[in-house]
Amino acid sequence: MHLLKIALLQIAPCGTLNENLEKGVQYCRKAAKLGADIALFPEMWSNGYNIYDRPAEEWTLEAISAECDFVNTFKNLAGELRIAIGITLLERYNGGVRNTVILFDRFGEQKLVYAKVHTCDFDAEKYLTPGKKFYVTSLNTACGDVSVGAMICFDREFPESARILMLKGAELILVPNACPMEINRLSQLRARAYENMLAVATCNYPETVPDCNGGSSVFDGVAYLPQADGSRDMCILQADGREGVYIAELDLEQLRDYRKKEVHGNAYRHPSKYSLLLDANINNPFIRDDYRK
Repeated sequence: MHLLKIALLQIAPCGTLNENLEKGVQYCRKAAKLGADIALFPEMWSNGYNIYDRPAEEWTLEAISAECDFVNTFKNLAGELRIAIGITLLERYNGGVRNTVILFDRFGEQKLVYAKVHTCDFDAEKYLTPGKKFYVTSLNTACGDVSVGAMICFDREFPESARILMLKGAELILVPNACPMEINRLSQLRARAYENMLAVATCNYPETVPDCNGGSSVFDGVAYLPQADGSRDMCILQADGREGVYIAELDLEQLRDYRKKEVHGNAYRHPSKYSLLLDANINNPFIRDDYRK
């Protein structure tokens, strides 16, 4: 049995795009030597998510194209190392900028481009262009094909993000991140895995990065095993705050068997009862007036 090895690159950014490129390549090579099938970067690696306490007209100039040399280096590296790479960037897009992850498979083929849908519009991310949809792709690995989707950081706060990915067939959600991973945010990731019967792999920046604390994690989505009494801890990896490559081994066979038998996910949903979720104009007293759209 081959376990899917997910490498979370919990690493601190450098001062320039080229330095981040060099360090990113170095750590992808380390992940490959450790046998990783997938390597995931923290959020907006191209500029180290360095967008706070700076004028927007300054940091938006750091946006790069999805076809630039920085991105293409990781495309080529994926093919060279024979591992999938989820590279993150501040992307220049249609006259604006996006918070994006691009997933290349182990042959260097681009499989997914996802831009953060739930941008943090209460702060600097209000200058970002939100993504429009959630996507799932079939990723070829040494374990065979795996259905993979993506969320980014604040997307975690909305159950709909992971729910849509589940409905589109995701078995694994990759989550680049840049914030403190405390008990409540970790609980959200655990919940997304539990309620959708899928794995959630989150890569954060280490504790040396302002407003981050490491804590990268993988929840495998399997809460019950036939041979065990009661539930089990779905957390198969919990990093500390230090910089490094953290490897989680995901048992896909176990997850797929579980999804066939258990009651979560799409098994007993009642979509016809959820029409209120589609009403964008609902008068909710708990929504601050300045955030209404």
